[in-house]
Amino acid sequence: MSTIDLISADGDRSRTSGHDVPPSALKFITCGSVDDGKSTLIGRLLLDSRAVLQDHLAGVQRGGQTDLALLTDGLSAEREQGITIDVAYRYFATEERKFIIGDAPGHEQYTRNMVTAASSADAAVVLVDASKLDWQNPQLALLPQTRRHALLAHLLRVHSLVFAVNKLDAVADPALAYRHIQGALARFAQAAGMDMGAAVPLSALEGWNVVDAHPGWCGYAGPTLLQVLEALPNTPADTGLPLSLPVQWVEKNPASSDISRGRRIFWGRVATGSVAPGSAVQIFPSGQSATVAQVLDHARRPGPAPAGSSAGIILDRELDVSRGDWILATPMSVAPAPSAPATAATGPACAPAWPPRRELRTTVAWLDDEPLVAGRVYWALHGHRWVKAKVRAVLHKLDIDTLAEEPATQLGPNAIGHVDLQLQEALPTMPFQQARVPGSLILVDSASHKTAGAVLVN
Repeated sequence: MSTIDLISADGDRSRTSGHDVPPSALKFITCGSVDDGKSTLIGRLLLDSRAVLQDHLAGVQRGGQTDLALLTDGLSAEREQGITIDVAYRYFATEERKFIIGDAPGHEQYTRNMVTAASSADAAVVLVDASKLDWQNPQLALLPQTRRHALLAHLLRVHSLVFAVNKLDAVADPALAYRHIQGALARFAQAAGMDMGAAVPLSALEGWNVVDAHPGWCGYAGPTLLQVLEALPNTPADTGLPLSLPVQWVEKNPASSDISRGRRIFWGRVATGSVAPGSAVQIFPSGQSATVAQVLDHARRPGPAPAGSSAGIILDRELDVSRGDWILATPMSVAPAPSAPATAATGPACAPAWPPRRELRTTVAWLDDEPLVAGRVYWALHGHRWVKAKVRAVLHKLDIDTLAEEPATQLGPNAIGHVDLQLQEALPTMPFQQARVPGSLILVDSASHKTAGAVLVN
């Protein structure tokens, strides 16, 4: 039996069977309110899993003590102010799995950075600072930013939500505080319709229940945070849907002498479905049809490409395809209505696999300082295609505290609400809950060019 050498984070080698398939790297973010200990938690994960080099560790010493937050807060402004501003990515590995961590800022002003990080994450670790809450109250209220970040992660289809109850070492009765906070989290998750994967009591500063267990503390006997992360699944790709691939780059290959197929390669990441040689496809928006002659992976090796993988598509003939176009599955046959059965003359009816739509009812996470109001026009980015989008109406705003939908005429900074959009031209969209990439857009202010909102198609 063949074997593969694996080098763990601490430098030790372990051996595994060549037939064992290790889980894919888990990409997760830490989020929550300001000063809940997100950067310190990541620093503790890196330090206790032995993923920090000695020279890096020496550079984050303050008064003879290791400042764990400085392992991720690398910008000079972050170190001066003691806050996280931009998303910082760090990488580490254990004997069980590899990880990619995104340290998201907690300030409301930087919510857009958190949304950016969450949009591609497999999991979110939402920190809760026990010392900031009325932990003696069984009906305590969570902080607004904790609720907002958890809701945003849920709306963005982050597959797993884990709550980390931090700084329990700073309260007088850690067991009581954990019990009350866990109850508040369970009530909030149930009201929001989200699945709470776990609620782990920990102290990022002391390292309790982060990598190493602290037996019996807070009456908790479950896994450590690292053990929870090692067991989480990756976000499943949307492979059960028809093919959709937004074209990102067109590679010209004029030196090819084979004129039996197209001489250009259309590169992009497969959003849904899969593509293989022989697949019948249709180009959006031109509507022209073709057959896939060859599929290349990121290393230019031929073979099929499932959702989530990068691919280069060569068609069986030359077509006008540019960046921003979509390569879609061809229209599918649908059963005729009972009142109008198919005949030999007409044949079965066909429906587009991805019906283009100009009128969209959406959920918007508003990120701009200027409020979203009806009548405004923005640039909308769908895949790699830019179109103009007009706000027809602001329908509701979500109350972060009660989770109720309130009538609204505008959305302020960091608000979440339901909005009707009208597009300048139709786009092949689908509800975000069914398809992550075709079901999402980004709104950009046409004057300032700032990212203004994250749009989820309903």
